[in-house]
Amino acid sequence: MGTIFDYLAWRGDIPLAQVPLNSVDALILSTLAYVHFQDLVPDRPGPGVPLAQAAQAFLSLPEASTEDRVRCDNDRKLLRALIDAPRFSGLTLTFHQDIFSPQRETQFAALAIRLDRETAFLAFRGTDSTLVGWKEDFNMSFLDTVPAQQAALDYLTTWVAHSPSPVILGGHSKGGNLAVYAAALASPMVRDRVKAVYNNDGPGFTKKVLTAPGYLELIPRIRSFVPQSSVVGMLLEHEDPYTVIKSRQLGIFQHDPYSWEVQGGGFVVLDQVTQGSRKLDETLKAWLEALTPTDREVFLDGLYQALAGTQARSLDDLAQPKNLYTVFQGLTRLDEGTRLSIARTLGLLAKSAAGVLLDNDD
Repeated sequence: MGTIFDYLAWRGDIPLAQVPLNSVDALILSTLAYVHFQDLVPDRPGPGVPLAQAAQAFLSLPEASTEDRVRCDNDRKLLRALIDAPRFSGLTLTFHQDIFSPQRETQFAALAIRLDRETAFLAFRGTDSTLVGWKEDFNMSFLDTVPAQQAALDYLTTWVAHSPSPVILGGHSKGGNLAVYAAALASPMVRDRVKAVYNNDGPGFTKKVLTAPGYLELIPRIRSFVPQSSVVGMLLEHEDPYTVIKSRQLGIFQHDPYSWEVQGGGFVVLDQVTQGSRKLDETLKAWLEALTPTDREVFLDGLYQALAGTQARSLDDLAQPKNLYTVFQGLTRLDEGTRLSIARTLGLLAKSAAGVLLDNDD
């Protein structure tokens, strides 16, 4: 079994005109959104640049200057593979948007990829390693709409207004959530242009979104994929069915799209997620059900306040011992009401976990 790199080596020379876009292609294009193409790709709808040209320009930059412009080293490897793959190298990149605002707790980015003269693939970036990006993800547990979701809806609406042709949406992690949200909450005229939405291990939604007429209409066009030990993709609620993919990683690391196994022109599909994934899903859902939206907000804002006090920008920064100590100090400086709320919330999490384990032991 291979990965998307093996897929590119095997099928990279076959044009999309000959073999149409499939779920593996969609994952590749969704993952491409993690690359920060600012100043290399136009930031408005319109003529763009060939993928190979943009990728080569990015790789020509000093590696030290692009450390914060990729999610991981495999993103650079993907760019090199796409340059050598005629199936992708001639596709046009345009309308690159990148918004990062700690004040608004917003992390959003998107990229338009023209597949041919008619159809475009709009790729939405998932959560990066920044604290802001993760905080916005958690805000989804108590807000019906977070800023990145609204930005995704505006992005889709702007694109269709400029190019009223068929579009395919996709993303990995939060990017998958943004793709579904944008299509589901778009106006009927815009939603009619959406051929398909690829959600690669993206979290779910609140009940307000799940019951929206646009979401219910869109379900037949949503293609959702999760690895067998999915954590992120099982968060919150989904109404659309999902396909389980085999990953060569373990646990939470299966969220990495480069670990998903590919055979031939498709993913290696399994019957269901693991028992551990189901137990974790039950635990988190029971925990959230026991909390009011206000409880969730107080808990997350208090925790984020303590984390932000370290001046760390990313999860990697937090792993440093000095920052862990600062987090502890920050928690002790929170007002008593917030500390009690955090303790109560964590107690409910422990209670939910115990309840799930006891239920599974019966």
